[in-house]
Formats: sequence, structure tokens, C-alpha cells
Amino acid sequence: MHTSFHLLADAPAQLLPARELMAFTLASHIILVPMGVALPFITLVMHYRGLRRKDATALLLARRWSAVMAVQFAVGVVTGTVLSFEFGLLWPGLMGRWGDVFGIGFGVEAWAFFLEAVLIAIYLYGWRRLKPRTHFLLGLPLPATALLGAFGILAANSWMNTPQGFSLDSEGNPVDVDVWKAIFTPMFGPQYWHFVVAMLITAGYVVAGVYAVGWLRGRRDRYHRLGFAVPFTIAAVATPVQFILGDSIARSVFHKQPVKFAALEIVWKTDTRVPEYLFGRLHPDGSVSGGIKIPLLDSVLAGFSPNTTVVGLTSVPADQRPTATQATIAHWAFDLMVLIGSVLVLLALWYGIVWLWRRRLPESTWFYRSAACAGVASVVAVECGWIATEVGRQPWIVYQNMRVAEAVTSTRSTTLWIMLGLVIVVYVFIFGSFLAILLRMRTRWRLADEQRAAGSPAPPPEADTPYGPRAPVPAGDAPAAGTETPSEGGRP
Repeated sequence: MHTSFHLLADAPAQLLPARELMAFTLASHIILVPMGVALPFITLVMHYRGLRRKDATALLLARRWSAVMAVQFAVGVVTGTVLSFEFGLLWPGLMGRWGDVFGIGFGVEAWAFFLEAVLIAIYLYGWRRLKPRTHFLLGLPLPATALLGAFGILAANSWMNTPQGFSLDSEGNPVDVDVWKAIFTPMFGPQYWHFVVAMLITAGYVVAGVYAVGWLRGRRDRYHRLGFAVPFTIAAVATPVQFILGDSIARSVFHKQPVKFAALEIVWKTDTRVPEYLFGRLHPDGSVSGGIKIPLLDSVLAGFSPNTTVVGLTSVPADQRPTATQATIAHWAFDLMVLIGSVLVLLALWYGIVWLWRRRLPESTWFYRSAACAGVASVVAVECGWIATEVGRQPWIVYQNMRVAEAVTSTRSTTLWIMLGLVIVVYVFIFGSFLAILLRMRTRWRLADEQRAAGSPAPPPEADTPYGPRAPVPAGDAPAAGTETPSEGGRP
């Protein structure tokens, strides 16, 4: 029997359902994360444009995006809270032994989450009740709180990848904790900035994709052009930056987590002049089938020389490295992420060349088809990044200090499978409701725009709010200068 099957047989029965439950909730939550981290920044860019140029269309877009931001945040509260509970319920060994070392990251994230909720409420409230400049200035801390939340989570995760800031006593428990070293680990910087830029890219392409679909359906007005151009420009500028950051984090993994790097590149034996495999499958005997083999490239990419030594999986015992199946999963996730990133760079270059050459948006139908797919592709790339990070670290939950099997709960596996089924049902309902709300908001906004374009009064019961038109404002309660009224909030 292969070594991988021996390792699986030795694992606790509850390990698989605990992993599946955590993987499902994390994969679901991470769909919302780009919008939570980056949509406030994109919205404020549009808001600034509206104030600076007295552009009613830009202000209308910013107001509507702030409504989406609020709904998304509410759903994110639910999915994020479930994840917080799962850390304690599914992995008591991790939190019980190591919580004092890296738990501050979760504390920072919780405070950031609270502050973001307050600021979103103020920002929504301020559209009708604050002066334009005051309202915009009160919204400026929103991106900072989103980045602070990402700081907390990435600090905890990077510590799990490169743990430091503690000593071990005679019983193997951490003592003499240095909080600063525990936060700023060797992987924190590369991982944090790679993640933040990924969120910016993903949110930009997702928002722009909505208006790209409108363009493909014949909506070529300024509302759709502006709604596409601002988020797509932000994402397009960030895309080549991400390519550089991606290379940096891969190089950091090569130096700091060589066994994970071997899994990502399915390198079996330590050697020089190592080939690069694009996709392909690693077998337990070290052979690789399928994929495209490029001689020498892995060594060249790792150290800029074909003579660079690349550590292989067999450099450590079998129980201290990913199995062949896990390495293949991590390798495919990594390659797919890089492939999507490469295609997005080409799309960004297409956009940039047309803009610099002709000073206008591209007109090609294929460009907008690609732009409409870019948002979904970006979300897939984010999912792949986390798969590569987590699966490539196996079997460690704390790299070289605690195995996943040592941290898992003692709850019966049957109970965990039932919990997984219930969570799936609840999440289908939550995300279905989220989608229904967004579609409802879109329908009401479109109806309002059509009636405004036709010169009809805004229909009750909505008015000059982020959610759509409402009854006209009484004569003594006109909005502050710089914001649009129902008669001027539609498309020009």
C-alpha cells in the first residue's frame, strides 16, 4: 500500500469532515472578502470624482455601490462569524496551545470589523444628512479599516506558515511570547500585500464586469461607461503590480517553506536543472504524468540560474510533507492562479494600449466579453491562492510545530458530517437571499432610471437614497450642494 494511504489510515476519523466543513465555509466566505476589502476604496474613488467634477452620475454610482457594500457586509458578518466559531470548535488543539501566540491577529480583525460596521452605517446615513465634504471625509477611514481587518487575518495565517515569536517549555508549550515577532513573521509582508492587491483586482473586475454585461446588452450610455471605466482602470493598473508581487511571494516560499514550494512545483527529489511542469499529476512513486514539461525552467524561476538547487518533497520524511495527491491539488491551484493572472495582464494591456492610443474605451465586443469573465476568473484565482497556501502546508497546521491531526476536535465524525450538511443548506439560503436582494435593487434602480429618462416623477415609496428613488424631498429639506436630486440623479 502506498505511503499516502498509510498516512490517511492513521488520521482520526473526524479529520476529513472537519477539513471539509472548514474548507466549505472558508471558500464561501472568501467570495465576499474582495468586495469587503476593496469595494469601499473603489466607491470612494467614484465619490471623489463626483464631488470634484460635480458629476451627478458618478455620485449616483457611488451611492448605489455603497448600498451593495452594506448588504455584502451584512452577509460577510454571518459567514465570518461562523468561521470564527469553527476555529475553536473544529481545531481546539490549535487554539488551546497556540492561541496566546497568534490570537492577537483575530482580535485586531474583530475590532476592524466593528469599526467598519460603524463607518458603513455613517456613510450610508450621510448621503442625505451631511454636507458633501464632511460626508466624504467621514468615509475615508473605511478602506483603512478594511485593510486593518485583512492585516489581522493575514498576520495569523502568515504566522501559521512561518511561526516565530515564542519559545517552547519542557512539555512543548509556547512561552516567552514576543507579540511583534509573532505578527511580523517572514511571510507576513509578501502574503499581506499579495492578498490586498488581489482583493483590489478582484473587486475591480467584478464591479466592472456588471457594466460590461450591460454594454454587451446594448446599454452604451454614460452611466454604464463610467461604471465600467473607474473600477476596471483600478484593477488594470493593479494587475501588473500583482504579477510582480506574485513572483516575490513565490520566491519567499522557495526560501522560507522549501517543502511547500516543492509541492507547488511537484518537485520530487532535490536537484539542480529542475524542469517546470505546467499542470500534470504527481504519483506516489515520484513520477509525473500529463502536463507540459519545460526543461530547466523551475530552477531558473527560483534562482535565475539553471544550476539553482530546488528542494524536493523527499528531503523530509513522508509524514512531514504533503501526499502526492495533496501536492497535485496545490500544484494545479497554483498553476491555475498564475494562468488567470497572466490572462488578466494581457487584458489590462489591451485596455491600456487602446486608452493611451485613442483616449477612449475599447469598442471590441470580445474585449467586453473578456471583461465580463474577468470578475469570475479573479474570484477563482483567489480561491486557488488559498488552496495552494493551505494544502501546500500539509500536514502542518502550524508549520513544523503541530500537525492538523493533532489540532482536530474529538467530536464524532457523524456529528461533523451533519453539521456540514446543515451549513451547506444555510449558506445556500444566505447566498440565494443575497443574490435576490441585489437583483431586486438592480431592478428598482433600472426602473427609476427609465422613469427619470422619460421625465416621469420618481415612484414612491423610495426616494433619493442609495436604494433607489423615493418620494420627492419637501421644499425646506433639499440636499446639500454637490449631491444629486431625484430629477438630476439619473443618466445624463
